[in-house]
Amino acid sequence: MNPQTIKVACSNCNLRELCMPMGLSTEEIDRLDEMVATRRKIKRGTALFRNGEKFSSLYAIRTGFFKTCVASEDGRDQVTGFQMAGEIIGLDGIVNDHHTCDAVALEDAEVCVMPFDRIEDLSREINGLQRHVHKIMSREIVREHGVMLLLGSMRAEERLAAFLLNLVQRLHARGFSQSELILRMTREEIGSYLGLKLETVSRTFSKFVEDGIVEVKQRHVRILDTEALSRLVNHQTECH
Repeated sequence: MNPQTIKVACSNCNLRELCMPMGLSTEEIDRLDEMVATRRKIKRGTALFRNGEKFSSLYAIRTGFFKTCVASEDGRDQVTGFQMAGEIIGLDGIVNDHHTCDAVALEDAEVCVMPFDRIEDLSREINGLQRHVHKIMSREIVREHGVMLLLGSMRAEERLAAFLLNLVQRLHARGFSQSELILRMTREEIGSYLGLKLETVSRTFSKFVEDGIVEVKQRHVRILDTEALSRLVNHQTECH
């Protein structure tokens, strides 16, 4: 057996509520346990999958943080998203059986491997699973639309405010603090995702610090005034 591969059980996983359907019978959970047969460890800086690779599985992130990115025409990486524990990655491959982006670990991570043909088979038998997969896909589409709105019309401050609020909200759903977070990504990666230059990201962080909205110590960010961040974002949505 591959040393990177560990037998896994969804029924004992503390992230089950986040990535598996609720309200399944014991028998159905056992079936899911069989489907999610393996876990893989991914070292920081290495790829879980690459653009163009054949698609075979979805991955539930158990621990760690990932970024998805595509190479732009000038050869630079364009970050398309950040994913954390309890979220599913690999959905990009469903469309034409090949992955359309790279998924790179921003810290040492562990994922549960869910072979897609098994998901499809089980979905026919477990109604809740099919609904759940559709929900996950829908959430991704909504998130993409949100990002397009962000990049289409927002000023730098509004973009960064929306990014921080979204991140802290997702972390809070996993039992983390509502006001403190460690940024697993670099400012450059944040800039790439938000369509901002590195200097602009740094300048905007500094402005938030001056205005007493956040405290920043290297990658550690403490939100002191959530209301102020929300006002920045809501002001934007009210204008449209």
